[in-house]
Amino acid sequence: MASRAGRAERAEALDLATLLLLERLNGPERAALVLREAFAYDYPALAEVLGTTEAAARQLVSRGRRALEGHRRQQVDDAERARLLGAFVAAAQGGDLAALEAVLVPDAVAISDGGGLASAARRPVHGAEQVARFVLGVLAKFGQGVRSIPVEANGQTAFLAVADGPDGVVPVALWSLDIGAEGVRAVHIVRTPLKLARVTAAALSQIDGPPGRL
Repeated sequence: MASRAGRAERAEALDLATLLLLERLNGPERAALVLREAFAYDYPALAEVLGTTEAAARQLVSRGRRALEGHRRQQVDDAERARLLGAFVAAAQGGDLAALEAVLVPDAVAISDGGGLASAARRPVHGAEQVARFVLGVLAKFGQGVRSIPVEANGQTAFLAVADGPDGVVPVALWSLDIGAEGVRAVHIVRTPLKLARVTAAALSQIDGPPGRL
C-alpha cells in the first residue's frame, strides 16, 4: 500500500470530471475504484476494507473502470458544446427552471465542495429537476455582486465566480460543467478557499475580455 503522503497526492490528482463520473457508480464500485485509483490500495487491503474477497474486489474495480470509460467516450462536438453551454447560462441567468432542467440530462448530478470551510451542499444532488433547483438556489443566495469569468479547469468547461474586494478580485466559487452530447451531465461547484486560491491565478490569466455573469 502506498504511503500516506503518496495517497494524498494521488487523491488530489483526481480531476473534476472523474469526481463527477464517480457519482454515477453504485456505492461498492465507487468505493473500490477510489481506494484503488486515488489511494493505491492493493487488492488484499481493498478486499479487507470492503469486507469481501480479493476476486470480488477486482471485479468491482473492473466494472467501475468500464463504466467510467464508457461515459468518457460519449463525446460532444464544439458547436453542440457551445449551444448547450449557452442554453445553460441563459437559463441560469434568467432564473428559468424549466429551461435549465431541459438542458440537463435526466440523471444529472451536482456536487458542491466546501471543504468544511465554506457553505456548500453536504451531499450530491441527483436528477435534472433537483439539480436545476439547486443551481438557481445557489445563484440566488451567492450571486449578488458576483461576476463569472469563462475559464477551463482540468479540461472541463468552467466559470470562476469572483467579487471585488478591498485588495482586488476575490474568488467565490469555481463552477465546472460536464457536457455530453445529450446535455449537461454534471455540475461541480468548488468553494473550498484553499482550492480556489490555487486556481484563481491560472483562471484569471485566461481572460481575453470583460467578465460576464453566470
